[in-house]
Amino acid sequence: MKIISTNIAQPTLFIWNGKEVTTGIYKKPTDVPIYLGKQEVRGDEVSDRKVHGGEFKACYLFSANQYQYWQNLYPNLEWNFGMLGENLTVQDLDERQLFVGDIYKLGSALVQITQPREPCFKFAHKFGTEAVLQQFIQHGYSGTYIKVLEEGEVKTGDDFELIERKKESISIFQLFELLYAKNKNQTHIDLLLNNDALPQILKKRLTFFAR
Repeated sequence: MKIISTNIAQPTLFIWNGKEVTTGIYKKPTDVPIYLGKQEVRGDEVSDRKVHGGEFKACYLFSANQYQYWQNLYPNLEWNFGMLGENLTVQDLDERQLFVGDIYKLGSALVQITQPREPCFKFAHKFGTEAVLQQFIQHGYSGTYIKVLEEGEVKTGDDFELIERKKESISIFQLFELLYAKNKNQTHIDLLLNNDALPQILKKRLTFFAR
């Protein structure tokens, strides 16, 4: 896996249900390294800190391999890396091979895989239709958020190097499925409730379904 684009956003305003909303989803590629901090990517807009940024969502990664799928669905949009709202566009990133709790070396930073991205109304606004929300869920390739264990710089061309694989965990792809599944996999829930890489807010959601 290799970083092929680093992306940040300036605050963008739009009207939603009659109210003015600020978002940082309109990310654009940069030509300089970006700095991964413990709470956020330095210089990147984080408008709603209830759902973005923070310890378990310090940075968002998305696979370059999935871009063709979305471009085929929405050919009339203006496409560039960062279109899916990611800070880091990663070649060959595969959510089926990323496990909650895995630790990677990324540039000069050390990071941990935490959770998938769940699409929201700002994502729908950017794509011009609420249909994209269900399309994103059904496709299953959500990208991943990371926790920054050691801060550092990341630039285009840096490798995504596995340092430690989390034992007794599930993949980001499986976790994304689990969050939206009508019938929850109890084994997966049990594994996640004992995983320190998962934020408490998600553990509380899953506890409701635990038997």
